[in-house]
Amino acid sequence: MNESSNPRRPDTTTVELVGGPEAIEVELHSYDPQWPAIYAEHRQRIVDALADVTFTIEHIGSTSVPGLAAKPIIDIVVTVADITAEERYLDPLLAAGYVLRVREPAHRLVRTPARDVHVHLLERGDPAVDEYLLLRDHLRSNADDRALYESTKRSLLNQRWADMNDYAEAKTTVILAIKARARARAARLNAE
Repeated sequence: MNESSNPRRPDTTTVELVGGPEAIEVELHSYDPQWPAIYAEHRQRIVDALADVTFTIEHIGSTSVPGLAAKPIIDIVVTVADITAEERYLDPLLAAGYVLRVREPAHRLVRTPARDVHVHLLERGDPAVDEYLLLRDHLRSNADDRALYESTKRSLLNQRWADMNDYAEAKTTVILAIKARARARAARLNAE
């Protein structure tokens, strides 16, 4: 396996939203104990598809947090050595039945045709991965912030969203505040 840390080609500089904006009905479901099993099935599907690629994989997003209501969409993050070497990871994932939804600088997104699993592809070392894991791990261990995040999502349900990205953007202020508390907690624990 010859995976260089040097990009093979320049990354894309634009956002390509395959299929254009999609109006969605955001619907929260109570936590489903089947979500980890669905993640495990897709994890194996990705492992099989990327057998010749060095990568990491994590379950992220609300479905990865026991007890948290969520849109019933499993979010997965996969890191690869070179995001520009799409032929190494994108082609095998498309062959495994995922479809390309987003191609943008430093990020690709494939999903199932049913739109119930989103696979975020990022380059190894991308700070966004640490941010996803910081939020996930904090929400798993902090009931107050988990409740705040869920109530925020529920309050946003009263609006109609032209695109899932708009809904995600609307949660940003609360997510940033939760992550700030997570970092403060980690700093306190490290200082002890």
